[in-house]
Amino acid sequence: MNNYFIILGAGKGLRFSQKKPKQFFHYKGKELIQHSIDKAIKSKLFKKIIVVVSKKYENLSKKYARKELIFVKGGKNRQDSSFNALKKIRYLKPRNVLIHDAARPDFSINLLKKLIKQLKKNTAVIPTINSKDSVKYKIGNKIINLNRKNIKLTQTPQAFRFENLYNLTSGQKERVPDEASLFLNNNIKVKLILGETYNNKITYFDDLKTAKTFFGIGFDIHRLIKKKKLYLGGLKIPFHSGLKGHSDGDVILHAIIDAILGATRKKDIGTYFPNTKKFKNIRSPKMLKPIMENLVKSNFYINNLDINLICEKPKVSKYREKIVNSISKLMNLDKNLINLKGKTVEKLGLIGKEKAIACEVIISITKND
Repeated sequence: MNNYFIILGAGKGLRFSQKKPKQFFHYKGKELIQHSIDKAIKSKLFKKIIVVVSKKYENLSKKYARKELIFVKGGKNRQDSSFNALKKIRYLKPRNVLIHDAARPDFSINLLKKLIKQLKKNTAVIPTINSKDSVKYKIGNKIINLNRKNIKLTQTPQAFRFENLYNLTSGQKERVPDEASLFLNNNIKVKLILGETYNNKITYFDDLKTAKTFFGIGFDIHRLIKKKKLYLGGLKIPFHSGLKGHSDGDVILHAIIDAILGATRKKDIGTYFPNTKKFKNIRSPKMLKPIMENLVKSNFYINNLDINLICEKPKVSKYREKIVNSISKLMNLDKNLINLKGKTVEKLGLIGKEKAIACEVIISITKND
């Protein structure tokens, strides 16, 4: 293994339009540049990882101190920064070098492996993807439609034989957009491999926006009483007793409502449906409906719903499919996103003596901005 990984993180990111360079903004829980550092270390494919930063951010060498890392001061532009890194490691006599933009945090380790594998037979390998959009090119006042099948969108990391890249870079005076251009401009073959659609570059501040996921927990318990209908998940269940409560006592729907309110930080079910005359004997589907409407209105969608129904009887397995179908219909939710489990308490307490039924629910929701 004689591979080295260069991360270019010295740019100012002018299109990002923020005082701080984009590579030091947080994305998915950590600084953008750290994603590339961590992934390169985790891959165990490289002898050293060279991190290029501007002088202002040289203190990163202390923050991210690892034996695998070498920190290098950036140049005036990308090309200078890249060459600074190449000069720094030349004495180590690398065979292969991969150059990556710190603004691309979502590449995979599998892509790194594919690039290195292709270097066995090639001097330059770059990942590309096809354009999904219609592409037009403007020349003066004329607009030309380009065949998107022939358009290749270039990504990083880009992989090279070290000596070939070093020699081309050291003799280059004019600026080039990336290292692959050095090879193309000198009529040296560049191997194209399929890139990754999710390996996007963070260019603008809005690109940092990610879907926000929240979790909520709901719990409810009611006593069983004779001569009352039993409702679970909005479904009437044949049983000798029903659940005592100000409403119909449907512990499943009540726990779902509280889970939704918890995930959206909207207090609890009692806040919206207090024990007043207005809500006496209300059916739980009527309680769930406005809660679901508000969830959708607030641009949330449900990822999954996990339900524990805790009782000795009735047996959940007997009614599981019907209850799930009922919940699916009431919530307008794919039944494959709903899981219902039956739990007993080994004859302990009120539930064990078949005098009560409880339910707990965990919900995962995501906000669409």
